[in-house]
Amino acid sequence: MQPLNIESACVFLDAGSGARSVPIDADFWPALMSGRLGPVKRLVSSFSYEADWTSWERHPAGEELVMLLEGDVELVLETDGGETRVALTQPGSYVLVPTNTWHTAKVRAPSRMFFITPGEGTENRRG
Repeated sequence: MQPLNIESACVFLDAGSGARSVPIDADFWPALMSGRLGPVKRLVSSFSYEADWTSWERHPAGEELVMLLEGDVELVLETDGGETRVALTQPGSYVLVPTNTWHTAKVRAPSRMFFITPGEGTENRRG
């Protein structure tokens, strides 16, 4: 057994207590969105960002944990009352994005973030 890196291999959690590591390569996102990677109850991942996200996403299957590990990010959530902006400036600060809420991120400094995402039915749209 070899250690893995959360930025190059995410973890899929199933509905029970199972987990599997999945490499993040050029085909990862198209394969995930098309269902070729199988059902995903929860996806555990971490990514680094130098620029704003280029799209919005929402998760109809549940809440998403979005945690800042380092850097400075403003999370933008689209709500019935308009946009809500949440500044994540301290390592360990996080937001639980409500089910089915469109969200994106404005990266104010190079950042690394950690996610626990309900994978089924995730939708994306251009920003």
